[in-house]
Amino acid sequence: MNSDQVKGSIKEAVGKVQQKVSELIDSPEQQAKGLVKQVEGEAQQAVGEAKKLVEDAAKAIKS
Repeated sequence: MNSDQVKGSIKEAVGKVQQKVSELIDSPEQQAKGLVKQVEGEAQQAVGEAKKLVEDAAKAIKS
């Protein structure tokens, strides 16, 4: 895993926790923020996965 994948996973997890806590305290604004963090985390993970694929492809070409 690269740093984008790790950071994305963490951000997604934080967003899920934020969303669930905001449901308990009935805060639609915080729920929305939690959902946004989840989406940002998923996007950052995808970027990390794409970077890893490019790195792996570059290594394969060099071999």
